[in-house]
Amino acid sequence: MSDLLVAKGLTKQYGKKIALNDFDLTIPKGSIYGLLGPNGAGKTTFLRIINQITAPDKGSVTIDGKPLDKTVIPMVGYMPEERGLYNNMKIGEQALYFAKLKGLSNVDAHKKTKYWFEKLGIDEWWNKKLTELSKGMGQKVQFVITVLHDPELLIFDEPFSGFDPVNAQIIAKEIMELRDKGTTIIFSTHRMESVEEMCDHIALINLSNKVLDGEINQIKHQFKSGKYFAEIENVSMEKQNRFQSEFDIEILSSDENSYKFNIAKPEQMNSNDLLLQLTQLGHIAQFKESIPSMNEVFLKAVQTSNH
Repeated sequence: MSDLLVAKGLTKQYGKKIALNDFDLTIPKGSIYGLLGPNGAGKTTFLRIINQITAPDKGSVTIDGKPLDKTVIPMVGYMPEERGLYNNMKIGEQALYFAKLKGLSNVDAHKKTKYWFEKLGIDEWWNKKLTELSKGMGQKVQFVITVLHDPELLIFDEPFSGFDPVNAQIIAKEIMELRDKGTTIIFSTHRMESVEEMCDHIALINLSNKVLDGEINQIKHQFKSGKYFAEIENVSMEKQNRFQSEFDIEILSSDENSYKFNIAKPEQMNSNDLLLQLTQLGHIAQFKESIPSMNEVFLKAVQTSNH
């Protein structure tokens, strides 16, 4: 898989505050790349640089091998956290206006806008003004305006803000379909459940520096704690007490039918040895290594990088 976006040595400073510090990032084509970090970490600065809203003090960005200039503007679709629609302009007219700004002909602008309005079931809003719509309805319009010119790179900054769960799922499905068709997507969010569900790769920024990046499952495995989850049925209290005295165990629940716990194996013991020990307790219903969630990875990586 080749790379669509390559950022090298990006540095941006506002007065005495360093917003990005020697920042590198490589984003593969046809992937959803999660851009994570606490508030003020540098995510928005990076997105503004890609969109040529601001320029870096040092470093470079290429999109599909091309440096940032006006020729790459049609290659990018950007849905910022702070939306930018006109309150008193009809929704259909706004969509056509923005489509033409991105280089579509009048015929193509009408065709693409009609396609997306029908796909998301919002064609009846064509002659409505933004002030007549709820925030979530306005979000759908903003999404359509972002994607309708078929950009190679889509950037979503907190795309589910303002959506109810049903519409958030609809938009998530559309984003993943665009990825499957070959679009590259940068996805900036604080919703770790969305990262788990949607992202192929992630990068974490903290205090203007990249803390980690890579394929999401590989990163989760980097943060494994060496613990396992086990559920064992028909365990006597005597065996349970003896086992707890020998191992580092966190009991999750225990009754006469089932004994659920997390366990950290000793360094000298492999997982097969541990499993053999567990079989002496009773019938093993579940046994698996505990893989951290992205929320746990986020908290641990930020905490570590703060010191």
